[in-house]
Amino acid sequence: MEKKVEISMLCQIYGKLLTEKQYNIIDDYYNNDYTLSEIAENNDITRQAVRDIIKKGEKKLFEYEEKLLFMKRTLNQEEKIAQVLSELTKIEEKSSDKQVAKILDCIKKELNCLV
Repeated sequence: MEKKVEISMLCQIYGKLLTEKQYNIIDDYYNNDYTLSEIAENNDITRQAVRDIIKKGEKKLFEYEEKLLFMKRTLNQEEKIAQVLSELTKIEEKSSDKQVAKILDCIKKELNCLV
């Protein structure tokens, strides 16, 4: 997974555990595509300070994920749901029973809500 996407996802999951300043700066950098210079100017700090805050925040996010594994579990669940949906589609395509097709469609809709 691309680092930018990974940090963005971690920030969504664990961002509120960071300081408000860390969260805002990481959010600006990864989600709003601000440059270090723009963030520094908006926060009246140096570009180096922004970089340090981002690095410390990233480290904390990775530490939280290493201990809690929320993102890993979520991605694994989404993968398993996709596999189940794929198998249900195969059954649905091979089945000629209308009642089975209706039940399978209902199950697929419920699983799609989880993704």
